[in-house]
Parts: sequence; structure tokens; C-alpha cells
Amino acid sequence: MQLGISFEKILLIGLIAVLIVGPDKLPKYAESFAKLVRRAGEMLRDTKSRVREEMGPEIDDVDWRKLDPRQYDPRRIIRDALFEDAAPAAAATAAARTAASAAEQAPARPRIVREEFSRSSPPPFDVEAT
Repeated sequence: MQLGISFEKILLIGLIAVLIVGPDKLPKYAESFAKLVRRAGEMLRDTKSRVREEMGPEIDDVDWRKLDPRQYDPRRIIRDALFEDAAPAAAATAAARTAASAAEQAPARPRIVREEFSRSSPPPFDVEAT
């Protein structure tokens, strides 16, 4: 991961820090900065190990680049959905024909008759459920 900081910029920041802080306090600040970086590295390693413990070995198999939300362009998704090829539609109609022929071969089930409700015959009401 690059932050756009080159070696020259780091050198310039260090030179400005030496001039502002002064040579007497600079070792103390450098030591505290080193401790901060070390602690941040330890926290990162601990977090990675905890994620591996909790997620299991499958975490190594995940392709994280595929889950990056920056790769999804809503315009492309809509365009692909609107201008799909006829091949998937043909496959869907073939699957429907197969299902229809299977339904013809299966024994007929009795049709479910749904009762229609009106003011004279309201639907059942459960007092305890509300």
C-alpha cells in the first residue's frame, strides 16, 4: 500500500522535524514514535491471528479482490441486465419445458381451494397473538 510518499518527501519531513523539535528532544520523540509503530504492528498481527482463529482455515481461501465494492459499476450491472443475450432466455424456456413434461408424468395432486373472506365470514382472529 503506497500513500504517495517518496523517499525525498520522508527525508524532507525528517529534516523539518529535526529543525522544529531540536536535537536535544529528537531522540525521545524518535523512541516514542518507534514504540507507537511497534505497538501498531503487534495490534495488526493480533487482529490477523484472531480473525484466523475465529474464521478457521477457510479464511485463506477467500478471494478478497472479488469482494471489493470498488469493482462494481452500477451502470455496467444495469446495462448487462437490460441487454442480456438470448441464450439464457433459451435455456430458461428449455428448463420450463422439462419441468412441464415432468409435471405431466407426475400424478395430479388435489387442488387447494382457498376460502374467500368477506364481511359476513371474516378470517379467523387469534386474540392471544396480537
